[in-house]
Amino acid sequence: MTKPIIVDSHCHLDFPDFEGEISELITNAENAGVMRMVTICTRLKNEPTVRAIAETYNSVYYAAGTHPMSASEEPLATVDQLIKIAEHPKMVGIGETGLDYHYTAESASIQKKSLRIHVTAARETGLPLIIHSRAADGDMIEILQDEYKKGPYKCVMHCFSSSLELAKVTLGLGFYLSMSGIVTFKKSQDLRDIFAIAPIEKILVETDSPYLSPDPFRGKRNEPAYTAYTAQVGAKIFDLEYKDFAVQTTKNFNQLFSKAAL
Repeated sequence: MTKPIIVDSHCHLDFPDFEGEISELITNAENAGVMRMVTICTRLKNEPTVRAIAETYNSVYYAAGTHPMSASEEPLATVDQLIKIAEHPKMVGIGETGLDYHYTAESASIQKKSLRIHVTAARETGLPLIIHSRAADGDMIEILQDEYKKGPYKCVMHCFSSSLELAKVTLGLGFYLSMSGIVTFKKSQDLRDIFAIAPIEKILVETDSPYLSPDPFRGKRNEPAYTAYTAQVGAKIFDLEYKDFAVQTTKNFNQLFSKAAL
């Protein structure tokens, strides 16, 4: 029986955890019904490596930006630089970018500057902005709303695990929320409740692999194939059959990441 087709909207195939195993990982993913994945470049100096992975595998697309936790260690990206990278046919998103005050609050100022540069690039290219947000809800709300007033842009809150307030604000702007393996954890009922109030049309699924393995693989290396386990929990949250949840989230991915739509 053919498995329902789903998409891993956020993974990191260039990370050392996967060295020498990418072909096997993609085979595993396809066997699980994960027929497309977006691998994310977190430091622009690594963009050629990430791009090469997308060029090698038909099912892989990529996004590029400067991760907030790296913002103080890397040269500040420019809008023109991001626009130029976005010309590649398999480059489908801007980021991940955002704010992380959990580990790197000391670099908040440069993170905010970097975030606004990425927003501008997303607005000018029409590609979706990919946001990482941790322990920074107040500043995140302020910047996303302020930038939206300057002109609309598309956005996904990757690996969403923040507050109800941030969820409501971003959904109100027409943005998407992406589920990671965190929603499968026993102690994540509050997060599942937040997802449950979102429109199903605004939900994506992801692994963030090699991190955040869903149950029953928690604590082990994550991989794109495990998107299916998160999607199974997602289906329960929305009281849907797995195949229907898969169809809807794939449709959502095509809507947001239109450059990667099939």
